[in-house]
Amino acid sequence: MKPKPSHLGLKYAEQFQDRSIVDVYHHRPVYADEAIKKLAELVTDEPRSVLDVGCGTGDLARRLINEVERVDAVDFSQAMLEKGRSLPNGDHPGLHWLYGRVEDVSLQPPYALITAGESLHWMEWDIVCPLFERLLTPHGYLAIAGRSSEKNPWDEKLLTLINEFSTNKEYRSYDLIDELEQRHLFEVRGSFVAAPVSYIQSEEAYIQSYHSRNGLSRERMGKRRPGASTRASGSLLSPMLRMGN
Repeated sequence: MKPKPSHLGLKYAEQFQDRSIVDVYHHRPVYADEAIKKLAELVTDEPRSVLDVGCGTGDLARRLINEVERVDAVDFSQAMLEKGRSLPNGDHPGLHWLYGRVEDVSLQPPYALITAGESLHWMEWDIVCPLFERLLTPHGYLAIAGRSSEKNPWDEKLLTLINEFSTNKEYRSYDLIDELEQRHLFEVRGSFVAAPVSYIQSEEAYIQSYHSRNGLSRERMGKRRPGASTRASGSLLSPMLRMGN
């Protein structure tokens, strides 16, 4: 089978174990209520159990638990799980936090839905996709969820800045669904795009949101040029953000 792109390798996934990423993870855009509702509607089999893989701080799991009987939320970052337990619904009795890689962790199938929110690209596709098929109920689904944001006038210059400071120098643009389909590991049965969610975010919070992303862990960037990334992003974004207001 064609190997995964190198920029999606384990050495880059491990950055999400960094405390600096966990500390700013909440600055990412939120999942729309409409999207959570649509995910819950996919649960038609019994038991009404969900497996959330690469759950992070549980942005999907903590909201889905209100709609189903049980959610098993798996992540290989202890820091993410600790943070998730402290957030709203993090202590729900039906929500079970599981530490480990989904390729290895002990699970309790069957699941009527498996959700992957901005996480499947980090996993070993040739292992997890056949695994998910075995874990699902007869009418169960694997749902790949993503956060989207509107285009901004500064996006092109911001991308230049990201490329300069990112520690993932192997990164290239890719389409996850296309990559999986090429390997005959995934078949699209449908898609859904929720309406945009409006929210207000300070300039500082917006900048911090980028430090929760691939290649921009402060702990790893700081080893090269401490503080330089924040100063550069702030000086670049400040005038453009003022123009957009």
